[in-house]
Amino acid sequence: MASVTLKNVCKAYGDVLISKNVDLEIKEGEFVVFVGPSGCGKSTLLRCIAGLEDITSGDLYIGEERMNDVEPSKRGVGMVFQSYALYPHLNLYDNMSFGLKLAKADKTEIDKRVSHAAEILQLAHLLERQPKALSGGQRQRVAIGRTLVSQPNVFLLDEPLSNLDAALRVNMRSEITKLQRQLGCTMIYVTHDQVEAMTMADKIVVLDDGFVSQVGKPLELYHYPENRFVAGFIGSPKMNFMSVHIEDVEAERVLVQLSNGNTLWIPVDGTTVNKGDRMSLGIRPEHLLNAEQADAAIEGDIQIVEKLGNETQIYLHLDSADADVIYRAPDTLPVEVGDKFSIGLSAHRCHLFHSDGRACRRLHKENGVDFD
Repeated sequence: MASVTLKNVCKAYGDVLISKNVDLEIKEGEFVVFVGPSGCGKSTLLRCIAGLEDITSGDLYIGEERMNDVEPSKRGVGMVFQSYALYPHLNLYDNMSFGLKLAKADKTEIDKRVSHAAEILQLAHLLERQPKALSGGQRQRVAIGRTLVSQPNVFLLDEPLSNLDAALRVNMRSEITKLQRQLGCTMIYVTHDQVEAMTMADKIVVLDDGFVSQVGKPLELYHYPENRFVAGFIGSPKMNFMSVHIEDVEAERVLVQLSNGNTLWIPVDGTTVNKGDRMSLGIRPEHLLNAEQADAAIEGDIQIVEKLGNETQIYLHLDSADADVIYRAPDTLPVEVGDKFSIGLSAHRCHLFHSDGRACRRLHKENGVDFD
């Protein structure tokens, strides 16, 4: 195991800057997920750590050693790619042992490492098979096993589940998480899927256009996003946003007026807010309530109804919202497209964002959220 530290790391291709002033510390044994939309620079950053891309400026440390000029094979990292990249003519044993054979490792040591990795990944009974005789999930485990036998200090996984179907992704997600816990290894995992990030990570790094937008534990990012980008990216369905007018401001709460004239006090840091401002109120679909149970309510026209059995998702048109507002109810509701529908807002569940996207710090303490 080893820690990974990035200090003001930048990566550019010509005049195009991809990774921008990245400062990040990953502790030994941590499972860290890089997440963000396509093109945000997460895979590029991973490849810089692996040594597959040169760092334009800044410093990379693995453990205590600066790695900028160290070749990939000597960095003590193992990488699992999006494609399995298995040799189709070799069986599982030979695929997993290929790198060790190239390094002229002792045959007894090769047998020991391959057998150990195969037991961990539940592949011991398949070692004589070729990749074509395996399922997608089994092939992915072989790719992980090939990295595992090299005994790296740091595991790097670049969207390893993107080629799998939905059910298999869920299964492999739990297998990789259990593997990381069993090995106690440092693991950096890249994905665009925020559900994978939320369910697997000890710590999430949210990237936006090459910058680190926020770093924190999954529930910290969910309940206390530092900006509107993170608020909208973390959570499924995404957070709802609507424009509000600031009626009054105090140090620890802000009075907002909704588009229908209703008002409510939101418990956020008001020291950066001015009376008369236009701001964005954010609230997650699962935190909306029946109008009768809420601190304030607002009505809209139903655009779409998704009846999923265990829950109903209703898409409402509100003039003050950037897009349809999604209301997520934990049951089947007797509503149809075109109906008027009132949704309720609970003040302590609301977020408030400045016009530049900065969040006002929420002061409500959520259960189960530990920042230590």
